[in-house]
Amino acid sequence: MTVHLHWFLPTGGDGRTLVDRHVYADGGVNHSRTGPASGVRAPDIAYLTQIAKAAEQVGFEGALTPTGTWCEDSWLTTVALSQHTERLKFLVAFRPGVVSPVLAAQMAATYQRITRGRLLLNVVTGGDGAEQRRYGDHLDHDRRYARTDEFLTVVRGVWRGEPYDFRGDHYHVEGGLTALPPDPLPEIFFGGSSAAAGPVAARHADVYLTWGEPPQQVKEKIEWIRGLAEREGRTVRFGIRLHTISRDSSAEAWATARRLLDELDAGTVATAQEALGRSESVGQQRMLALHGGTREGLEIAPNLWAGVGLVRGGAGTALVGSHTEVADRIEEYHALGVEHFVFSGYPHLEEAYWFGEGVIPVLAGRGLLPPAAAAGA
Repeated sequence: MTVHLHWFLPTGGDGRTLVDRHVYADGGVNHSRTGPASGVRAPDIAYLTQIAKAAEQVGFEGALTPTGTWCEDSWLTTVALSQHTERLKFLVAFRPGVVSPVLAAQMAATYQRITRGRLLLNVVTGGDGAEQRRYGDHLDHDRRYARTDEFLTVVRGVWRGEPYDFRGDHYHVEGGLTALPPDPLPEIFFGGSSAAAGPVAARHADVYLTWGEPPQQVKEKIEWIRGLAEREGRTVRFGIRLHTISRDSSAEAWATARRLLDELDAGTVATAQEALGRSESVGQQRMLALHGGTREGLEIAPNLWAGVGLVRGGAGTALVGSHTEVADRIEEYHALGVEHFVFSGYPHLEEAYWFGEGVIPVLAGRGLLPPAAAAGA
């Protein structure tokens, strides 16, 4: 089992601070600030192309694009970026409740032909009711996962290339069809920490994606999902979503983390924590529990820093340290069974180079990367 590395495309804006155009609120989505922070970079296609090309150049296999109110549309943005890159895959996040499963299957097939097979799918069921209602979705948390279960059943059904019928609580499809199925079928990445999410992952996920919890907690999650998948007669692989601050020395990396923390005033942190605390997402509540809203004790495991989660929803932890130390932590998670690593950093262009030129050669030297990535490093 080798390590597959992915970067992140900040389609909601980028910058040199943890708070740029928006402050995370309403359980993990952005609220506009009264004024932008300095050094903010708009997510226009020119800047995103720079990031995508940098990620491809330094050896990342793919790039995750988020979904939500404050982001550009992930499908449209990444298919545009595919025309400026050659090998980079795009992990496209989307919400099952706002598009027909048959249409989504057709979109994926078209995407694969346009990009010559560079699509990966990140299914985001949605852990925040306020965000879902913005899109006209009024189901509660557990019923959203039940709908995702049906959605993915239909998607896989119509990818067979033959008329497919389905009747469930949320979808009724007669003769659903993808006339030209995607080739290859895109891998499905899926996350969720709740009791409702686990069985859906076990039945449908190719890669179960967790946020960056300490190794012992990640180990427990892997064992949970692996056990559920075995009951379904399936094998699921695993991935983790983390930020990164990697430098030539540990001291430099931690100095950068402290700078990011020093730029956060108490009011900004309090506002973000109050809003994030209302999230229905079990994963989000697990992220909040790692730091408890305080600036003290943020190194929650060796080189694992929870400072990002003070103001940002979703993945709230970063690997911080020298290139070798960051590689050590990746190897530690890999030993637990984690295969896919999805990283990000502030700002994303510069941090892609720090990681790509510093950490990737270390991983290649340890024989942990696929041949193509190792050759690039």
